[in-house]
Amino acid sequence: MKKIVLTMMAAMVAVVMDAQIYVGGAVGFQTVSHDGDSETAFTLKPEVGYNLNEDWAIGMAVGYGETGKDQTKVKTFIINPYVRYNAVKLDKVTLFLDGSFAYQSIDPKASYKTNEWGIGVKPGLAVALTNHLSFVSHLGFVGYESSKPDFDGAKATNTFGVAIDANSLDFGLYFNF
Repeated sequence: MKKIVLTMMAAMVAVVMDAQIYVGGAVGFQTVSHDGDSETAFTLKPEVGYNLNEDWAIGMAVGYGETGKDQTKVKTFIINPYVRYNAVKLDKVTLFLDGSFAYQSIDPKASYKTNEWGIGVKPGLAVALTNHLSFVSHLGFVGYESSKPDFDGAKATNTFGVAIDANSLDFGLYFNF
């Protein structure tokens, strides 16, 4: 029994020592002013992933955002699992594709809650700043999205296409273990 426990512990240590786990995500903050009246917006989107090998990784991002104040306040919850394929590696730069499924719940104080989901591919760029720290960016989305307000008789808005604009641009930092 002692040998089995010691063997299992040694195997666990070997897996942890070889683990390619990364954590990180993105944080956003902005203030918008309209004729002297200002609103603050923030987002927090932590992420954790696991490199299966040099080419493939799996991960999950979970986020929360809030914008506006009083009657214009909007709260957003995001959950985004993905599979990452590292397509091109150039020294410290990696171009990748994230195949993702995203769900987003948007809850405005003055209106109906909206549920959105999408499935598609997001291209990205990772730059290794050190052995453990990487700068990561995504630009664009190719896929399908659906948005539907949460009330009886509501109709969904469905979109299929390519979006390469400032709304699909994000930046983050990853710490690689």
